[in-house]
Formats: sequence, structure tokens, C-alpha cells
Amino acid sequence: MLDADNLFLRNADELFQCGQFCAAFINPCIFHTGLFVLQPSMEVFKDMLHELKIGRDNPDGADQGFIGGYFPDLLDQPLFRAPPNGSKLNGTYRLPLGYQMDASYYYLRLHWSVPCGPNSVITFPGAPWLKPWYWWSWPVLPLGISWHAQRQQTLGYGAEMPVVLIQSLIYLGIIAMTRLARPNISKLCYRRSDKSITLIHTVLKMIAAWSIVAAYVVPFVLIPHTIHPLLGWSLYFLGTFALCFIAINALLLPMLPVLALWLGFLGVLFVMAFPWYPDGVIRALSVFAYAFCAAPFAWLSVVKVMSSIQAAVEREAYFPKIG
Repeated sequence: MLDADNLFLRNADELFQCGQFCAAFINPCIFHTGLFVLQPSMEVFKDMLHELKIGRDNPDGADQGFIGGYFPDLLDQPLFRAPPNGSKLNGTYRLPLGYQMDASYYYLRLHWSVPCGPNSVITFPGAPWLKPWYWWSWPVLPLGISWHAQRQQTLGYGAEMPVVLIQSLIYLGIIAMTRLARPNISKLCYRRSDKSITLIHTVLKMIAAWSIVAAYVVPFVLIPHTIHPLLGWSLYFLGTFALCFIAINALLLPMLPVLALWLGFLGVLFVMAFPWYPDGVIRALSVFAYAFCAAPFAWLSVVKVMSSIQAAVEREAYFPKIG
């Protein structure tokens, strides 16, 4: 049995030589059920059903707690070593750590060094929204690309690609139409008063802020969650650029300040995806340094956008007055 977030680094067929039950310990005291070997047995199956019926203690209410309680003495069992002659073992064994390597070890060192067994399988036991199949999890999880490489060889992306192509065409159409039409609201007229100027100023600031926020949120929601990260991020940047372009032209906003966050996201993506960091600590420090340096520019861009709206209202660029 194995979870979908397992990444196999090599063929692990020797696991079929294991005994009736084998699992690896990530937690020092609790084995991990993300990958385990369980020989099919009607006797064990019926006994498990009986344990469920009588209400066996289950610390987490899921498979991890139940199976961990059903095989409580695994920690005392011998370590699994595959017989070189290919014969099958009997009994219960602990799997070496190499069969369930926590991905966080990789992110600390950016390479593997596990002396107690073959480096076979990587698992991702972190937050559910950072599993490797989500496109946004890379480059936060650098190994996500390797996981998707294996998916491409097996399942592929046939289910997601039509949606990606349709969204790409829509975003390109938005950019083209916005560029050609250059829509704005300058055709609206009003009778000038101090109260109306103040109200217009406030409303336009809110519209600008929410339109920019929507430009970054809407593409994220619409992109198929399990698409390849390179396609997902490319589509995200295309979508945010297209929707920001609407706000830029409709509200006559300066392009560079509006796209400052877009450029910032693109920059942090490159910083995180840089493949030549010596270890994960340097990688994390680089990301923090980039964020620290980019924060003032992000703030200045917000100030610039708000001031441009105020200046446009004062010179009546949006609404020519009548009367």
C-alpha cells in the first residue's frame, strides 16, 4: 500500500520479498502508513473489522492511528534486508528509512545521505495544500518537478490540457482587445462638486485596489490544480498580466507600479527555483533576503498607483465635467 505523494527514486520490487507486514518509521515511535507491505489475508481482514466494531483505540481517527495500533510491536522487529536469492521472508519487519524518506530532509541538504538503507522512496508528509501534485507547490517543494515527471510518464495531463488551452486563448484575447480598445471611463460626465470629487476619489481607489487583487486571485482559482507546475505558473502569470492590463487601461494606471507585484512574484519564483544552492538553509536565506529587498518597491508601487488616481481625478482625466 502506498500514498500518491510517494516519489520512487528507483525500482523497489524487493519489497515483495518482505514478510506479512513491513513499514518504515519516520516518527521515532510511530511507523508511517504512507508505504507499507501487507500480505493479503482474510484472517487479518476479518480481525481488523472486528477491531473496528469493538472500537479499538485510534489516536487520529484515520488509517495511521488504526494500523499503528494494530501492529504495536513493529519497533521491536528486525530490520528488513532483501535476501539476495529472491526468496520471500516470513514475519514482520521494519523497513529502512530509505523506503520512506521525509522530503524535509532533502530540503535541508538538497541531496540525500541516508546510511541505513537504499534511497528508494521519498514521501511528502507536510501540509495538505503543499502536496507535490499541486502546481503552486513548486518551487516551494523542489522535488515536485520529479513527481510530475513520473506522472507525465504514467497518467499524463490529458484531462487538464483542454482547460489550459482555453484559458490561454481567453487571456491572450483579453490582452489583444484591451490593447486595441484601450477602454476607459472618460466618457462619463458629472456635475462638479467637492463632495462628488471626494466620493469619486474614494471609489476609484477601491476599484483599483480590488481590481488588482482580483487580477492575482482569479487566475489562481481557475487554473487546474493538478497541472504541471511549469504550465501552471506560466498560465498564472499570463492570466494576472491580462487582468492587470484591464485595470491599467480602464483606470489609466501607470503600468510599472501595477505590475510591480507581478514582477516580484516572477522574481521570487526564480530565486526559489535556482538549482545551485549548496543547501536548503542558504536557499531559505536567499528567499528572505529577496523579500526584504523587494518589500520597499512593493510599497512604493502601491503609493504610486494611489497618487496617480488622485492626480487623474484632480485633472479630470476620468470624468469631463459639465455645467
